[in-house]
Parts: sequence; C-alpha cells; structure tokens
Amino acid sequence: MTVSSRRRDRGQVALEFTGFLPLLLLLALAAVQLGIAAYASVQAGTAARAAARADSDDDWRTHSAHAGRAAVSGWLTDGPGDYLHTSRPGGGEVTSTVRIRIPSVVPFVDDWGYAERSSTMPKD
Repeated sequence: MTVSSRRRDRGQVALEFTGFLPLLLLLALAAVQLGIAAYASVQAGTAARAAARADSDDDWRTHSAHAGRAAVSGWLTDGPGDYLHTSRPGGGEVTSTVRIRIPSVVPFVDDWGYAERSSTMPKD
C-alpha cells in the first residue's frame, strides 16, 4: 500500500463518519428522551402520592394541588397545561391523579404525551 492510497483511505473514513454522525446524534437524543419520559413518570407518581397524602389529612392548611405541584421538579411544570391534578374522595379513602406533560428534546417533535399516575390513601 502506498502513501497516497493511505491518505485517500483516511479521507474516506472521515466522510463515512460524517455521514453516520446524524444517525448517532438522533439515537443519543432518543435515549435522552426516553430518560426524560421515565423521569416525568416518576415525578407524576411522587406528586400523586404527595397530593393524596395531603388530601387524606383533615388539616385545612394543606391543599393537595399545592402539595402535588411542590413535589415535582420546576422545569417539568413551567408551561401552562404541563401539570394537572384531580382528587376523587370516596368512602374512607381519597384518590389523587397527576398528569405531567413529557417535555421534548427531539427537534420537530413537540408532543410526547403525558405521564399520568394515581395514588390512593386512606382518609384520617
């Protein structure tokens, strides 16, 4: 193999890598998006438990919507419609449901849906 053919091979490898780079970036963004979706789901569960706990307490100073929102990371609930809380009392228990919009990091895809979790606690 001559010196000039090795130089051409090096250029071809750089060109192939440049063509493959967008696919690698897209896969990396997909992995990050999956992690954000899982994190939003965990945060929704935490908020639902906190809201149900506050709803099950008879103390008038605790409000379930505030307790649920306080349990969520601020960047997940920045926009309007990013956080929704509902409570349903029934018998000797209360069920709180929290829905959090999953933020997007993938370009040109804005709607990844919502992470929704419910929690039921016995009423004091």
